[in-house]
Amino acid sequence: MHDEQISPIAAAAGAGDPTPSLRRCIALLRSHSSLPHLRQTHAHALRTGIPLFHPLLAKHLIFSLISLPSPPLSYAELLFSLLPNPNIFTLNTMIRGYAESPHPLPALLLHRRMNAASLPPDSHTYPFLLKACARLLDLRHGESVHSLSVKNAHTSSVFVQNSLLHFYGACGLFESAHQVFEEMPVRNLVTWNSVINGFALNGRPNEALTLFQQVLDEENVVKPDGFTMVSLLTACAELGALALGRRVHLYIIKSGLYQNSHIGNALIDLYSKSGVAVDACKVFDEMPDRTVVSWTSLIVGLAVNGFGKEALKFFDEMEIGKLKPTEITLVGVLYACSHCGLVDQGFRYFNQMKDDYGIVPRIEHYGCMVDLLGRAGLVNKAHDFILNMPLEPNAVIWRTLLGACAMHKRVGLGEVAWSRLIKLDPGHSGDYVLLSNLYAGGSRWTEVQKLRRSMIKGGVKKTPGHSLLELGNKVYDFVMGDQSNPETDLIYEKLEEIAKRLRKEGYVARTTNVLADIQEEEKETALCYHSERLAIAFGLMKSAPGAAIRIVKNLRVCEDCHLAIKLISKVYEREIVVRDRSRFHHFRDGICTCKDYW
Repeated sequence: MHDEQISPIAAAAGAGDPTPSLRRCIALLRSHSSLPHLRQTHAHALRTGIPLFHPLLAKHLIFSLISLPSPPLSYAELLFSLLPNPNIFTLNTMIRGYAESPHPLPALLLHRRMNAASLPPDSHTYPFLLKACARLLDLRHGESVHSLSVKNAHTSSVFVQNSLLHFYGACGLFESAHQVFEEMPVRNLVTWNSVINGFALNGRPNEALTLFQQVLDEENVVKPDGFTMVSLLTACAELGALALGRRVHLYIIKSGLYQNSHIGNALIDLYSKSGVAVDACKVFDEMPDRTVVSWTSLIVGLAVNGFGKEALKFFDEMEIGKLKPTEITLVGVLYACSHCGLVDQGFRYFNQMKDDYGIVPRIEHYGCMVDLLGRAGLVNKAHDFILNMPLEPNAVIWRTLLGACAMHKRVGLGEVAWSRLIKLDPGHSGDYVLLSNLYAGGSRWTEVQKLRRSMIKGGVKKTPGHSLLELGNKVYDFVMGDQSNPETDLIYEKLEEIAKRLRKEGYVARTTNVLADIQEEEKETALCYHSERLAIAFGLMKSAPGAAIRIVKNLRVCEDCHLAIKLISKVYEREIVVRDRSRFHHFRDGICTCKDYW
């Protein structure tokens, strides 16, 4: 976006009546694109008698420095500090440099200096300021820039308005961004991409699809590009909107955008996060150019879907091809070892990280190793591994150990993990559920009751669970006890039918998953109304017999729902794919790919 703005600025910078020596220096500055050449030109200017603080030389040199791929800000700052009265062009250049740097705060400080000097910004100032505000998430300053642009009648600029869209989106104020979009008299491709991406990532995929259709209707004016496609595919992946993602995929093929590796990577991510690993592999096989990101996306996607051995085969191929893995690649590899029970191989990869790949293990890699040991039943070794970590174990590490203890009924060590968790993350309700299950597995009902009272006393509230289900290119959102759906009565009737059929299969509710202090019958009812059960009931009602049901849940699936969904997949002869906070669960014929450990 900014490249489009720089051209007129650069043209304006040539104004004035420079001497022949200065004209030559300016021409050299415009033709050079490396720091050594710019330094040589600067030195030449000084040797020919042009002073260091000459405004024309300084503004061209500063502009050239800031335009470098890695701008030397300290050099530009030195030149800028020598100018007694920098003009708006030079101020804009410095603001741009700061805004695009790792530390954008000086851009806002420079803006305050402009205000103090009563130097009004022009239409090029606002996009750079808004970019700095977006990166700093400085809502107050950004809103003041917006107000100033309105006051100075600069909001008609499409570049200013696109920057406002990006700013409000970055700050999470998508309604404000949408209002800016609605008021825009002119919209370019950047505009459409920003608002489509905003709708999609803010959980409103239907609006994103509607806008995408509008773009198609206006294709003679605005033609979707690779960024548009990646934005839509990323949103579909996060929401589990597989049908919508397939429609986007079809458009990509028809539009000839398939050669873009970023799109290929986004498609792999879409199909992996939608639980269709076979399609992710197909996309990968058809990609003409595969980057490290492509290999990593597939390896991680296969691993989280439970295809650990396949993930490791692709990693072997990646190594044969002499591609260097990234930190994320190794997370996928270790995750795959964990889910295949390959303890020795997992440790071999872990120990090779630094020596063979030049990657220092991070907390995520240590977490995978704790999971690897815990999943294999080596709970004491997992604890020893944590105690000997060079990094400070975080809540996720101890939570992984607690989960392993709950799985293998190791109460004592589970209490050790709990004692650390209650200090690191005291408000995490899921930890109470894990410890309660551990106590219940050992019939320690007194401890279960104490834990419930402790939760109430500490004011710990369970994060509301919600589940997403895509049907007919629309994503439905369900929460526990939800009655907002127009077909609520029919959904609850279906739940009753499901409950009766499950009881005939020998299902008994695991009421220890309910920490509320209520009667046993009420606990059973509460479990039946969990968000994923509502989504499954609706899916059974509305989808064709035998069709797969795909759900995305924001929390870990509880043990009772996991048991119930296994039976539902058997009784109703459906494949049910659930992506929860921990992993993928592929339920079929009463069996889950996680093997009851998640």
